[in-house]
Amino acid sequence: MIYKIKKFTNTTYFTNALKVTIATVIPVVLFSFLGKFEIGFTIALGAFFTYPSDIPSSLKHKINGILVAVVLVAGVNLMVNLVFPYSWIFYPFLAVLIFLISMLAVYGQRATMVSFSALISVSLAFGRINTGWEMLQHSGLILVGGLFYLLVSLTFHYIRPNRYIELQIAECIKLTAKYLKLRGDLWTLNTDKKAIIEKQLNLQVELNTIHQNIREVLINSHSSDGSSNQNRKMLLVFIALVEILEVALSTAFDHDKLNQKFDNQPKVLSTYQNLAYNLAASLKQLSKSVKKRTNYIPKHTLLTDLNALHLAITDYEKDLGVNSASEGVFMLTTMLEYAEKQVEKIKVVERAFTLVFNLKDFKGIDTDLEKFLTPQYYLLRTLTENISFSSTIFRHSLRLTITLLVGFICGKILPFDNVYWILLTIIVIMRPGYGLTKQRTFHRILGTVLGGLIAFGILYFIKDNIIISVFCIICMLLGFSFTQVNYKVSATFITMYVVFVYGIVTPNISNLVQFRILDTMVGATLAFLANHFLWPSWEFLNMPMYLEKSIKANQSYLTEISVFYNKKGSVSTSYRLARKNAFVEIGNLMASFQRMAQEPKSKQTHLPNVYKLTVLNHSLLSSLASLGTYIQSHKTTSASEAFNVVVETVIKNLDNAVALLKDNGSDWRENLPKEDLALRFSELKNIRERELKEGIPIDDKAFQLKMQEAQLIIEQLIWLTSLSENILKTTTALQKS
Repeated sequence: MIYKIKKFTNTTYFTNALKVTIATVIPVVLFSFLGKFEIGFTIALGAFFTYPSDIPSSLKHKINGILVAVVLVAGVNLMVNLVFPYSWIFYPFLAVLIFLISMLAVYGQRATMVSFSALISVSLAFGRINTGWEMLQHSGLILVGGLFYLLVSLTFHYIRPNRYIELQIAECIKLTAKYLKLRGDLWTLNTDKKAIIEKQLNLQVELNTIHQNIREVLINSHSSDGSSNQNRKMLLVFIALVEILEVALSTAFDHDKLNQKFDNQPKVLSTYQNLAYNLAASLKQLSKSVKKRTNYIPKHTLLTDLNALHLAITDYEKDLGVNSASEGVFMLTTMLEYAEKQVEKIKVVERAFTLVFNLKDFKGIDTDLEKFLTPQYYLLRTLTENISFSSTIFRHSLRLTITLLVGFICGKILPFDNVYWILLTIIVIMRPGYGLTKQRTFHRILGTVLGGLIAFGILYFIKDNIIISVFCIICMLLGFSFTQVNYKVSATFITMYVVFVYGIVTPNISNLVQFRILDTMVGATLAFLANHFLWPSWEFLNMPMYLEKSIKANQSYLTEISVFYNKKGSVSTSYRLARKNAFVEIGNLMASFQRMAQEPKSKQTHLPNVYKLTVLNHSLLSSLASLGTYIQSHKTTSASEAFNVVVETVIKNLDNAVALLKDNGSDWRENLPKEDLALRFSELKNIRERELKEGIPIDDKAFQLKMQEAQLIIEQLIWLTSLSENILKTTTALQKS
């Protein structure tokens, strides 16, 4: 129990919740002692409004983002108060204000959270409309509250400047360990491979998110604050983790074939699976060590596990004889090489947290880093380009504006206690996607009802304001901590916190609970209905775009692999960028599929084909990673003409699939080079053998090594072509249906 509490309090979510709790509680407590509760409460509101904009980034971007949010939340509060008395202009003004604030989301994640802060400020402005000097004073106190939150956030930053990135790296290590564990599960006989692949795809979505968070912080910090030893060390770890993931993805073995081949020698595969599990276990243990900031002492000796696999291969060769075991030994040796590569990368991560590094150890790792970030252009053109129904953000902004206006009018016409709670519920629940809005709607209603009943029960028995205040602080802290983890639990604690606050300041608490539940249900219902009927963003409409991006990303990755294989040399920045984009796009594709699966059955158009294409793209990426990893880690021969012909065929297949997704690939069959397709794979090995013999004379051993290289690459080319053809066929079936 104590371990779980420590684990929870050591998370980024808890730290963020602690910041906003401190920033809101201190003004209330301080000014309450001075007899100025209203002032303290308004300052606390300013801190509360500003909190969402405090997302991970470099220090410079953090400060700029929070300052923009502070000015915006204070400004919109003042504008609402200024215009409210003039009903003839108020409603058009409110509509335009909400729409423009919502459209800020076109500028990326930080702008989205600043927009969210401003929308909350708009909704809570209706909690109390001020006039005259009070209007300026109220907005000024909100500004002070936002600046106070910035001070608290900076204090946390300087107390533990590297803690956030340490926790993100630890989480990245843990997720990578999970991925390795799933790869190990594939070796279990008769295992459900489909379920494992689905778990891998889901995990890829999480890995994409955390990779992007780490890039934002490390690369932006490097650019604006300079390159510290700690920053470079974390970069080294992150690069190693990305490469571990690539190597894991590249182990695209035919598990059924291997299990069948080594059916009479099960020890070999069980030894390999044990090594695979220990790779994952080592990373998991390292993740815990980083989170706790304890010394890392490995429980598993990976070099011993490697040696055990080497001995198992030797025993296998002795049992069957050199000639009979040659094909099996080649397969097992390939597996051993992949395992050695993983151990090498894991050792890099381990050394980073167990040894003292000098800046010289990181020479050259921070070249062209900015290219790995998605650029954000804060230009008017970006906004105007999204003023179209083809833009998801435009449709969401329009939908949100109409829903908030309807909610506001309902609150004014019908006998509701406070209209602002309806507006706040709509803003918190409503998301561009149907599935997430639906999920948050039910969680919000359930959490509000449950939290209201629990809080009412506590207030019925406890009347002491000091005890209630303690409960209030605890509920606020827990509510914000669970916002990203479990929204249902978060809504429960936030509701309890609000009820406790009103329990302190007003005696008529029973009416308050009833109105809060009613307001929440009205706001949630409006949000749900709007997402269903007002220009809904059904995922099947976006799916062709995600499929196209994933196919193109894999195509670019293959092109870079081909260039590298033909030209040799060091791995270029363009190669690493293509690899990164391929990983990102397969995660985005799976995330889109997940959203589609949450939508009504009638909107899950061609779901089986979409899932099949997602899996095929993942398999294609796996095969590409396998090919790329091999040619990076081996001194390869010159690329053969057969290799380039097959690569061109795969690229053309993917080109045709993209054309089909754009509805202009009806005649794709006519574009295929028939003379190139006539080159059958059964001939490739003979062609490669002839090329090698006609070149510079080599001895038998060297010839065998080069033919082993040819065999592995030809197998991957066969698999790549098969996958690209399946992608093309499935895309054709999808378009026809």
